[in-house]
Order: sequence, then structure tokens, then C-alpha cells
Amino acid sequence: MYLLFILFTVLMFDQSSKYFISNSFHQGQSLPVITNIFHITYVQNPGAAFGMLAYRTNFFIVVTVLVIAIILIVYRQVPVERKLLRAGLGLQLAGAMGNFIDRLRLGYVVDFFDFRVWPVFNIADMAIVVGVCLLAVEILRTSEKGKEA
Repeated sequence: MYLLFILFTVLMFDQSSKYFISNSFHQGQSLPVITNIFHITYVQNPGAAFGMLAYRTNFFIVVTVLVIAIILIVYRQVPVERKLLRAGLGLQLAGAMGNFIDRLRLGYVVDFFDFRVWPVFNIADMAIVVGVCLLAVEILRTSEKGKEA
């Protein structure tokens, strides 16, 4: 149930925000929120992070299916009381699925958060990064407990 809540919430915000941006902006159009610091910029990203491996959509689809399968297998093995670890995996799953939906539907990922010093990204990307951070915290916590024992 916990996984479904995270998945539904992230996918709802991710997909609805991408729908709004792609229907309200033209490709490349930018709206300054805080001039020269934060803009909403509509980008169609045909690659991975930082636009790497552009137009390798089939490759990304295969990799994403594998990642989703691995996350689901690992998630099922994580004890219920390891909430931080389960949340991290849930966020990673939701982020992967959000961008996966774009690749299947559009052939590219819709990005729009533009901080001008970093490549443009979206809510699914944020979920993946936060999920990785939660996993790192959990790993550090677990290794600290192991040292104490």
C-alpha cells in the first residue's frame, strides 16, 4: 500500500505537470520565475540525464524495464519496518515510471525546471534523486549500526 501511495502521488504530479507544460508552452519557450536564477523552460529531452545518448529511446525503454523489475524485486524483500529504504525505492520506481511513460508516449522526456546552472529537469527526475539520497542515508545508517555492534 505504501508503494502504491508513493507511486500514485509522484506519477500524478509528474504527468499532470508535464501535460500542463507541453500544452501551455512551445518547445524552448521559457518563463522567468526568478530572472536568471529559476525559469520554467519547456524542453523535449530525447536522451538521458544531461541529454546524453540522445535518441536511444529503445535502449532507454529496455533499461527502464530492467530497472523497474529490479526495484520491484528488491522492494518485496525489504522488511516493512525499513520505511526509509522502502520510500527511497518507491521514489526511484515512480521517477523511472514517470519518464518511462513519456518515452513510450512521446519518444522523449518532458523537462521544465530550469535553474540555469544545471540541465533542465522534471518531477520524475527529482523523485529519482531524492530516492537515491534516501537509499544513501539508509546505507550510512545501517553501516553505522554495524560499526557500533
